[in-house]
Amino acid sequence: MKRRYLQSKGNRRGFSLRHAVGRLLKSGQAVSAPDYILVGVIAIIVLTGVLMLSSASSVKSFHNFDGDTYVYFRHQLLYGLLPGTLAFLVMAKLDYRRWQRYTLHFLIVAVLLLLLVFIPGLKAEFGTAQSWVSIGGASFQPSEFVKLFLILFLAGWFTERGEEFTRDFWNGVLPFAVILGAIALLIALQPDFGTLVVVAGIALTIYFVAGARWRHLLGLVIAGGGIFGLLLSRSSHTVQRLLTFLNPELDPQGIGYHINQAFLAVGSGGLFGLGFGQSRQKFAYLPEVMGDSIFAIIAEEMGFAFACGLIVLFLVILWRSLRIIRGVEDDYARLIIAGVISWLLFQAFFNIAAMLGLLPLTGIPLPLMSYGGSAMMAMLAALGIVVNISTHAR
Repeated sequence: MKRRYLQSKGNRRGFSLRHAVGRLLKSGQAVSAPDYILVGVIAIIVLTGVLMLSSASSVKSFHNFDGDTYVYFRHQLLYGLLPGTLAFLVMAKLDYRRWQRYTLHFLIVAVLLLLLVFIPGLKAEFGTAQSWVSIGGASFQPSEFVKLFLILFLAGWFTERGEEFTRDFWNGVLPFAVILGAIALLIALQPDFGTLVVVAGIALTIYFVAGARWRHLLGLVIAGGGIFGLLLSRSSHTVQRLLTFLNPELDPQGIGYHINQAFLAVGSGGLFGLGFGQSRQKFAYLPEVMGDSIFAIIAEEMGFAFACGLIVLFLVILWRSLRIIRGVEDDYARLIIAGVISWLLFQAFFNIAAMLGLLPLTGIPLPLMSYGGSAMMAMLAALGIVVNISTHAR
């Protein structure tokens, strides 16, 4: 009897174990390891950015905070790296497919966040853009989180509608144009044209991957470019930036000063740089050393070879992401990765190209490296979702 009881108990345990495994597989939990190469490259870029920020921000911190050279560095750690790392770990653990049920909610939240910057008492201005919100002394940039919410909305929306509706004008092109136009209008009113370009690039990339017809995509680009040009013509500051881009010597002590100092920083770095912490341009010569211009400081202190290696790391993220896309059979996952990687690479390209004089200055930060807690947190959360998708890839 005892032997029969033990056998029966063992069978029940075996059945329970098989049943639990079956439920685990059916529940959509991760059944393979994440892409450790992708995780490692992200970690290298983030840690490099934090170290370079400690050098780039030291002089400005010293002048603004009575000799304390690490105020901005500590702020980035506490309000950027720590919450961003937590967001990355949470998103990498949670099954990405659960976000699809909240597709419409993401659009609503994105619109509400963009409206916050127009509410008196909440809006905060930095530079020429009114794109920040201050609540209880803490400030954040809603547009950074809007990028992530727009990606999750468009990925779910196109997946639910299917390629047949995506390729149709009335069911695909027109609704997409209306949604993107509403988001773009709220960003243009801030005005933040750099963010507007990135958001449009993200949305069009997702639309293309979802199966858009070439003629529809080309029509959207032409129409959007025309409207964007009209908006730029109404901003005298932006027009001056474009003219300065075409001729940097046009206003060397005004708008042209920024790009000329960036050239000096990049050029003086040579092949191997002046050494960590040895930048000269950070001594109040180069504007925005912690934000838009941090790549110029990296090139000055670490040199051309290091700067090229940094660009290679961003391309490695693209390579690993394309491998993940090929390994998943879920359109929702593919569209999310397309959106996140286009976000990362567009910002990196626009920022670096501006520092090298290949594009006008747009105010776009270098992702994962420039100063800013909102940008760091939103980007790491998005990359966490990509890492979670990698656990479901073949």
